[in-house]
Amino acid sequence: MTMPATVRPFLQDKVRTLIARARRLSNLTPERVGLRAQDRPYAPSAAHFAAANRRLREIDRQVAARAAFLKQHWRASSPHRVLVYLALVEREIDRARRAFGMFFEVFSQRGSAFAPALAAHDAIAMDCYAAVRRAAPLVFRGPLLKPLTYMEHGYSPATTRRGIALSRLLGEPNPFPLIRIPWDRDNPWQAVFLHEVAHNLQADLGLWQENQDAVVRRLARTNAPALVGSIYRRWHKEIFADLAALLLGGPAAAWGMLDFLAHPVQRTVTYQPGGAHPTGYLRALILAEMLARMGFDAEAGRVREVWKTLYRLPRGHRIPSALLSSADGVIPAVVDEVAFQTRRGLAQRALADVILFRREDERAIRDGAKALANNRIPADLPPRFLVSASRYALGMGASAGPLSDLVIRHLSRPAKAPSAVAHDPLPIAA
Repeated sequence: MTMPATVRPFLQDKVRTLIARARRLSNLTPERVGLRAQDRPYAPSAAHFAAANRRLREIDRQVAARAAFLKQHWRASSPHRVLVYLALVEREIDRARRAFGMFFEVFSQRGSAFAPALAAHDAIAMDCYAAVRRAAPLVFRGPLLKPLTYMEHGYSPATTRRGIALSRLLGEPNPFPLIRIPWDRDNPWQAVFLHEVAHNLQADLGLWQENQDAVVRRLARTNAPALVGSIYRRWHKEIFADLAALLLGGPAAAWGMLDFLAHPVQRTVTYQPGGAHPTGYLRALILAEMLARMGFDAEAGRVREVWKTLYRLPRGHRIPSALLSSADGVIPAVVDEVAFQTRRGLAQRALADVILFRREDERAIRDGAKALANNRIPADLPPRFLVSASRYALGMGASAGPLSDLVIRHLSRPAKAPSAVAHDPLPIAA
């Protein structure tokens, strides 16, 4: 079909304006996102910028190919075909716009007043990975870019795992873990942050499927009702993250999680069909069981006492009877399976073997809390333990604002920031 003379000028202008928008979003630099010299200590690493730019360049190549095809063929094509060609270019530009926008938003926050808190949380996350590497060298599959934290709206922290396809990016995979911190949860005593880091650890250790299958088999062997098995199968990721958070932070992490889970009775005793998170009432009992298995029986008893005092199950509660009647047997089995049984993905070790938490760690945390309460940074206390020490310091009467500033200032200093790219040494050939 010959291009009608009346249509050609309109389509020509549309082609020109579209081409003018193409290929403008393929590179990010610290300067482009607005970072100044004083912001550099808190900025994402050069490796994070490089990873983002690799993704942007991959998209840009598709934009370029579509744009080149459009420029070459539009004049000889029918108007309807040209509209399709235009839409194909627009689709790739949309991908570039979304990816560029996400990275820009995350990176540019390091030039804001929240930059020190974000850098401090980066250090906590990286220390969690370092703890696994120390206990289990070579367990990760090669170099890994550390997680980056950013601020966003929302009630709770959340994470986007490495490599997951994002609907926000029209299916583009995420090149490094992103952990969202709600604007009001940037204080360093938030145990739920350890929970979000644990989600990324589970993904990077390759334990999603193995953990799920193991939970299902274990409950089948205990003759748990089929409904209960299917529910815990759906809950397995959140249970893993809860148990790993306790191994990363100790009993204080359990109390921090309870603080996050404490809601009016109606919410805590309501089961959500299809939900990924355990019902709040049972979730706290899972945490208590984990504390007992870690050797903190007194703390486990206090957790149960507090929770069962707050939540005396009312008549007509909203939890399936099969979940409640089986809990005394199922919860210990699930905790044992997730945290204390060996996994192929961990080179035939258990989660509790590769994230070590000992009584001496708890003593160091409590001693650290005393130092923090006296406005001193405890010597040699790892960043992940500072989360727990900060929470204990609050309980000792430390003022929240100065305590938060003290810990964030300490963790965000460049000398304290871990390497942007962590990796295990290659094994030596025999």
